[in-house]
Amino acid sequence: MNLSGLPYTIEPMKLDDVPTIAEIERAAFTMPWSANAFKYELRHNPSAEYLMLRYTPWIVDWRGPASIAHSLRRILGSSEHDPSILGYGGFWMMFDEAHICTLAIRPNWRGRSLGELLLATLVERALERQAGVVTLEVRVNNTVAQSLYLKYGFQVVGRRKGYYSDNGEDAYIMTTNPIATPEYRQGLEQLTTKLVQKLLAQPNTPPQAEELASA
Repeated sequence: MNLSGLPYTIEPMKLDDVPTIAEIERAAFTMPWSANAFKYELRHNPSAEYLMLRYTPWIVDWRGPASIAHSLRRILGSSEHDPSILGYGGFWMMFDEAHICTLAIRPNWRGRSLGELLLATLVERALERQAGVVTLEVRVNNTVAQSLYLKYGFQVVGRRKGYYSDNGEDAYIMTTNPIATPEYRQGLEQLTTKLVQKLLAQPNTPPQAEELASA
């Protein structure tokens, strides 16, 4: 997907990014992965692929004394965290299946179609890695996420009883039809074209400083 003209970039997740990723994870989920879990995945799981979404105006050299870096550190309250990282997602390759295991956006950056941007990129990467289908689990009450997944061709194919241990909620198992078919590729291209046009048309100004500090 061509992100030219947009203030966002999508990059592979690195070990140095884990403190920020773990911070977003805690804000997004009631059962968050630990920082060590992400480190293990990056170091020892060759079947996994993790991407992160960044806000390019805030990408700075955190090792240097730049005033912008100092200001963003002060806003966020920690030199460990990189506010340019807005979200992340990942999948595991399981034979010919790409299983999306995580997808999250900073709470104060939601509502800008950035979760859709990450999802579409994960599906594109799954295609590049020659996955046959893409699967995931989603809470049965999370209708917002389900609507996005349905848009990208996921369908409910099963239900896991009591899957989420925090409240015993069930999970839907959702999967796509084969993604390498001309029909699915054409549909994906149409969706991503519309998504980029939507992102180009919407305001891309960041949240207020006080919102960032509380994220």
